[in-house]
Amino acid sequence: MASAGDSWKLNDHPKLPKGKTLALVVLDGWGEAGANEYNAIHVAETPTMDSLKKGAPDRWRLVKAHGNAVGLPTEDDMGNSEVGHNALGAGRIFAQGAKLVDLALASGKIYDGDGFNYIKESFATATLHLIGLLSDGGVHSRLDQLQLLLKGAAERGAKKIRVHALTDGRDVLDGSSVGFMETLENDLANLRAKGVDAQVASGGGRMYVTMDRYENDWDVVKRGWDAQVLGEAPNKFRNPVEAVKKLREAPNANDQYLPPFVIVDENGKSVGPIVDGDAVVTLNFRADRMVMLAKALEYENFDKFDRVRFPKIRYAGMLQYDGELKLPSRYLVSPPEIDRTSGEYLVRNGIRTFACSETVKFGHVTFFWNGNRSGYFNADLEEYVEIPSDIGITFNVKPKMKAVEIAEKARDAILSRKFDQVRVNLPNSDMVGHTGDIKATIESCKAADQAVKMILDAIEQVGGIYVVTADHGNAEDMVKRNKKGEPLLDKSGNIQILTSHTCEPVPFAIGGPGLAPGARFRKDVPTGGLANVAATVMNLHGFEAPNDYEPTLIEVADN
Repeated sequence: MASAGDSWKLNDHPKLPKGKTLALVVLDGWGEAGANEYNAIHVAETPTMDSLKKGAPDRWRLVKAHGNAVGLPTEDDMGNSEVGHNALGAGRIFAQGAKLVDLALASGKIYDGDGFNYIKESFATATLHLIGLLSDGGVHSRLDQLQLLLKGAAERGAKKIRVHALTDGRDVLDGSSVGFMETLENDLANLRAKGVDAQVASGGGRMYVTMDRYENDWDVVKRGWDAQVLGEAPNKFRNPVEAVKKLREAPNANDQYLPPFVIVDENGKSVGPIVDGDAVVTLNFRADRMVMLAKALEYENFDKFDRVRFPKIRYAGMLQYDGELKLPSRYLVSPPEIDRTSGEYLVRNGIRTFACSETVKFGHVTFFWNGNRSGYFNADLEEYVEIPSDIGITFNVKPKMKAVEIAEKARDAILSRKFDQVRVNLPNSDMVGHTGDIKATIESCKAADQAVKMILDAIEQVGGIYVVTADHGNAEDMVKRNKKGEPLLDKSGNIQILTSHTCEPVPFAIGGPGLAPGARFRKDVPTGGLANVAATVMNLHGFEAPNDYEPTLIEVADN
């Protein structure tokens, strides 16, 4: 952190006044997509959010909330609440995902962290297992990262290493699995020559073994579990290259769907089941297709399939895959180090700040907003309020969640005139959207809209300014689609529900009686994203943003 004093002083904005109360509302999982019956936001009664749209193009627009705009490696990477709130608060784009892993490996920092030191405790007496996608596709994992980790672990005392390699054929050409397996086998042979007992223990195609997502088909994870943990699979081979070649000879065989296999010794015994005392690392940096396996490896109470045995292992993910679930609890690469967030700048320039959400998103509007940092910058100027989320039920049972309570806290904070910024997250459309219950999600969007109204009404009373946006999409598309955008049906002819986030843009609206008359969105930042919000908010507080922040989205017309 830079030293206090002048380096934190923000210049006054030449045209925008200070002293207006600003409400900053983040609707979680509220994207913008075409109107249809599977767009819960469109179907829901949302008069407040609809009225904001009428402010386009000067006071309502869309911003990007996925891919490069939030520091993720590709435009196919959907946003999430953690990277979204990081970008909203930081005002700059920080590397997330693959880039973070590259930096940690290149600097060697990965080996100094708590996660690596935790798994390292198993090296002397037990096996290190590495599970992940064997590919250079760069979407979920990269072969060179596995190669560096193998080398680094061996140099740091791993005596017995087993790789559980999932073949790709989706992000890379079908058939390329043979070459990747040959490269891996060559690296392992070099380690064996140095006295490390290193070999492939199991494998299978990513779409058939292990890498399911959104709890679509737990059998996929079970097939992986049986091979990786129990050492059992219908196909047994002595050599992994031979395994892949042989399995590819079957009619219509495809790398994505290769059946599970295990490598066995001369007695037909699996060479690498996961047992008590072992260390396990899931290699993928992309979260969505590792979360289910992470739950099976980490959760004591687990009922999705019969694990047969639940080994006591030291488990770490390459990264933490889910910030809300804190899953896995150990990881090799920490989230980005984010300094000089907008929250810290504003507090250091006297902006009194109130932040509130319910438990499931409270950390997003505080910890992630403030650059993965806990606590207050200045307890005299800040107040953070957490409203306990419902527990013991799924969120579709009470889709209103705590929207009313959050809005009431925000309203009271605004009307008290004790705060310059009142920041909230309304989780409804995301948390209920994840349940896949369309009817409940529609209800949740209505509840969030009513909460926004309560907050904007309070801003109206105090002559303040509002900013309304979202962190990523979810509720605006509740159905899986084919390449043409048509809904996908299951075997029974029912639509396939989509429970995930999306890559859709999100709304960004400004207004309120305190907004300077000429303030409007600029036309020259068409590709603005969540990271542009921070500079915009600083302007609305009457300050210029630091010059390395992503540019503001507003200008002030002279008329």
